[in-house]
Amino acid sequence: MAEALQASAISHIALCVRNLERSLQFYRVMLGFQVTKDEAQDTSRGGLPYLYASHHTQRRVVHLRYGDTQSVPFLVLTEHPGDTVSGTPIMLDQVGISHVSFTVPNVEEVTGRLLASGAQTCGPADAFRDAKGHIRTVFFRDPDGILVQFDEGGAG
Repeated sequence: MAEALQASAISHIALCVRNLERSLQFYRVMLGFQVTKDEAQDTSRGGLPYLYASHHTQRRVVHLRYGDTQSVPFLVLTEHPGDTVSGTPIMLDQVGISHVSFTVPNVEEVTGRLLASGAQTCGPADAFRDAKGHIRTVFFRDPDGILVQFDEGGAG
């Protein structure tokens, strides 16, 4: 049996997006994340060319954190300016990372705020009400259709 990996945390979650400014509107403005890094990278050298399905010469990478600027894990949004990216977001029954989930103090408040801002739920918000009529978990879609879940409290 292999020795257990000594990882202390998940460092980041990276999402490839079609339009970074549109995604920043969702993650920064609607959800309150803070940009801690925004840079252009050359993707034609080093190990990066081996990580792509198609050839890209550059990418823009933005690191986003919530609350404390040292929060872990943090989000990385990647855009390939001037290039078309392929693929469609997946659902819970498809292979791959199906969604990103955040624990929040009050899911009802987040749901109301996001709906008022024009964010799209994955199904009607009322479908997520529990037997007592409360929304304790809800799924929204980000601008690229990636599932983003919000859970209430700290239970995992």
